[in-house]
Amino acid sequence: MRKIEQIFLYGLIAIGLITILYVLFADAIDGMDSGILNPTTVLTFLLFICATGFILLKLTNWNEELIIIVAIVVSSIITFLLYFFVLVPLASAEVSTAYTNESLQGQVARVIVPIPMDGFGEIVIETVNGIVSKRATGYDREEIDYDKRVLIIDVEDGTFFVKEYEPLK
Repeated sequence: MRKIEQIFLYGLIAIGLITILYVLFADAIDGMDSGILNPTTVLTFLLFICATGFILLKLTNWNEELIIIVAIVVSSIITFLLYFFVLVPLASAEVSTAYTNESLQGQVARVIVPIPMDGFGEIVIETVNGIVSKRATGYDREEIDYDKRVLIIDVEDGTFFVKEYEPLK
């Protein structure tokens, strides 16, 4: 076994192990995701260099310099395609179903339990995740009737402060 063949083989094994560790601990090091130089693309690039180099050494009689150049070119092309056609669309398609009460501020809701003056009622907010009901009170301590549309102004300790919604005309 030639020395360059051993380098490609050991590189392939080491990068494969690092990739497995990265998959297991990706959430812990998620902040390293900075564009095209994120760990996924770097590991992909190195993995395909080693794999292409090892395969070319086994299947061809080319000299080592040519094999290294071809391996770098092939790895660059495959990594580019993987990044722009798989990783970028996956990153932009990621949608969380989680929400916070503060993220609902500015939304329009509907009153399902009338809100008395200086008291509490209940509102429902329609989100992409479904319908959410929350405790509410009038922002200016005003009374709001059943089935009125309200604007969520503030949230404090799980209570939504709302005002009757007046759409712009």
